[in-house]
Amino acid sequence: MNDAAAPDVRPPIPLVVLGGYLGAGKTTLLNHVLSMAGQRKVAVLVNDFGDINIDAALIRERTDDVINLENGCICCSIGGRLVDVLVKISARPERPELLIIEASGVSDPVKIAQIGLLDRAFRLFGIIVAVDAERIGATLLDPYVGDIVRRQIEGATALVLTKTDLVTEQEKVEATEAVLALATTSILFEAVDGQIPPALIFDASVVPRHQAGGRGVMTAGASSLHRDISSFSFRSDFPLDRKKLRAALRGLSATLLRAKGIVWLDQDSLPQELHVAGGRILITPFAGHAAAESTLVLIGRFTGEDERAIRRCLESTQVLN
Repeated sequence: MNDAAAPDVRPPIPLVVLGGYLGAGKTTLLNHVLSMAGQRKVAVLVNDFGDINIDAALIRERTDDVINLENGCICCSIGGRLVDVLVKISARPERPELLIIEASGVSDPVKIAQIGLLDRAFRLFGIIVAVDAERIGATLLDPYVGDIVRRQIEGATALVLTKTDLVTEQEKVEATEAVLALATTSILFEAVDGQIPPALIFDASVVPRHQAGGRGVMTAGASSLHRDISSFSFRSDFPLDRKKLRAALRGLSATLLRAKGIVWLDQDSLPQELHVAGGRILITPFAGHAAAESTLVLIGRFTGEDERAIRRCLESTQVLN
């Protein structure tokens, strides 16, 4: 008899990393996200820089599923503990529908995401970084922590400008320019009372696009909470060229939050499952039943012209003969 454990065929747990320097307002953002979760089962992993995890105590008011990691940078001094906790979460009989890791203010959220993805039980949905509009200029100039904050901004798939009520309009413009000069994404929101678009966290919340285009800060207040993140689908009856498809998706990093779908590639006899998030493109064999056509859903900050250009780019990956 073969006593080997059967492979876990459950779908991966979506993973969101929430980063940002000390005092940027991560916990306020996270509590707002949890207030939007509805009936979803959300687990939160909190790393605080100190012996007592204050953030976890604050977040526990919103969800019972909070795991603490104290004492240091989550991606270096306690990296092994993080892996152990992730293994335990993935092995639960009833897994959470989403895992959010709130990183300490002095950690690199990209490294945290990489640790999380060592276990295929998780799939990266995004790296969201909070930026303090009042202090960002001085923080970037600080010889001790400036590099840390720059890495946080550069690694984000979406950025949230916080504490804008404490600065003038000119100071907000300067903060926005400083952030976008470093960012590899153009998805930048101004959080009002901790509110961010649900689509940054929950795919089901994507709604039709807002027509304003261009790079700049988007206000995520109550009247425009969802409008700047949109989604559209792409379908093809022809197989797609793997290399061309990867190149096309890499070119969308500035406006793309996520992409996912089932595709047929010209060199494969089986359909492939495709996921894009955080600059990573994952293509793996799809074991389930798939339609004869390739289908992709793309989520991001798209204008009408963006969508048309992306469709043309994806169409160029088709193998027509």
